[in-house]
Amino acid sequence: MQHDNVIELKQPEGVIEDGITALLRAGAQGLLKKAIEAELTELLGQYADKKVAGKAAVIRNGYLPEREIKTGIGPVVVKVPKVRDRSGAGIKFNSELIPPYLKRTQNLEDFLPLLYLRGISTGDFNDTLSALFGEQAKGFSAGTISRLKTCWEEEHAEWSARDLTHQHFVYVWADGIYFNVRAEESKQCILVVMGVTEKGEKELIAIEEGYRESEQSWHELLQGLVNRGLKKPPLLAIGDGALGLWKALAKTFPTTRHQRCWVHKMANVLNKLPKSVQPKVKSHLQNIWMAETREAAYHAFTDTVACFEDKYGKAMECLVKDKEKLLAFYDFPALHWQHIRTTNPIESTFATVRLRTDKTKNCGSRKTILAMVFRLTQSAQKRWNRIRGFEHMADVVRGVQFVNGVKAVNNDQDNADRMVA
Repeated sequence: MQHDNVIELKQPEGVIEDGITALLRAGAQGLLKKAIEAELTELLGQYADKKVAGKAAVIRNGYLPEREIKTGIGPVVVKVPKVRDRSGAGIKFNSELIPPYLKRTQNLEDFLPLLYLRGISTGDFNDTLSALFGEQAKGFSAGTISRLKTCWEEEHAEWSARDLTHQHFVYVWADGIYFNVRAEESKQCILVVMGVTEKGEKELIAIEEGYRESEQSWHELLQGLVNRGLKKPPLLAIGDGALGLWKALAKTFPTTRHQRCWVHKMANVLNKLPKSVQPKVKSHLQNIWMAETREAAYHAFTDTVACFEDKYGKAMECLVKDKEKLLAFYDFPALHWQHIRTTNPIESTFATVRLRTDKTKNCGSRKTILAMVFRLTQSAQKRWNRIRGFEHMADVVRGVQFVNGVKAVNNDQDNADRMVA
């Protein structure tokens, strides 16, 4: 069901949006489109059996003239569908969401997060819509809401089965994100994989529910990608210390190199230390991952361990055990380091998503939260930029060697490239 130009959200001139507002703005735009179409589908369904000369009596008939509604974050241009009644009974489509007389609302900023999260619960949806549209929104039916949720879930299912035959993700980030779920003691774990294409574009690859971050769950996800055509292994995978991920990755893509996330590693090390000494150790850790060369990083490693091993042996053991996997990034272009040293692309995206699921106070089921998280992440993806130094991706794919982030000189390869050119 594709009907564009139903809702257009205009950015007020001179206003610079933060990421959260932009995410919610784009998400609300898509949801409102589907909400109005769901209302229309419900009306047409009511009169599906009504015929005139063997044809449907009530059919779509274009759109009403667009109009502008003033809101707290700028004007919203609305274009509502209309119907044609061949029976002469005067049947019309009147959107409960966008009544004809609605010209202004001051509550859109409060409405947007509720619409996605609190509004995902059928029982709360009427109250949520009333915050924006007043008492007139009370007519929004449970059937319409159910169709919206079903639509999200179907979109996720279709996306999760898409063909990946022609895809190659050079770098991938993987992480498990946890959410609270209504009436259940255990948190829901959603496994997320994002990647970088050969053109340097970031893309969501997979988002599925797993049993915590077990090897079996990760293996099923990764093998599913292979079964759908993802044959070329990533050159580098970035993740935290979850053993399940790395074991599954080694089985599915044995040639893929591993880069442990520095943000997670620093948190793990600092958690084993008294608060009084954490700032000092953190400074030493930063000297490691910010070193310009692998050799300088080794030196900083040795210095850090020498300074703190006697008093804080467990913390230093946590650091040293992943030494080489923490420094894999030195074999890739320096302009890529800020992207591949951590799982920040996932963390930054889901910080917003998780904030809003936390504020719902466990109102969603596992299925609806998974669908909602998928939709929010899809909206966020539209604003992802290519990684810095994307022009070096071709060299990385060709297997050109990088030493301390700099392309290694290889006269034989250079001569061969010139001959081909």
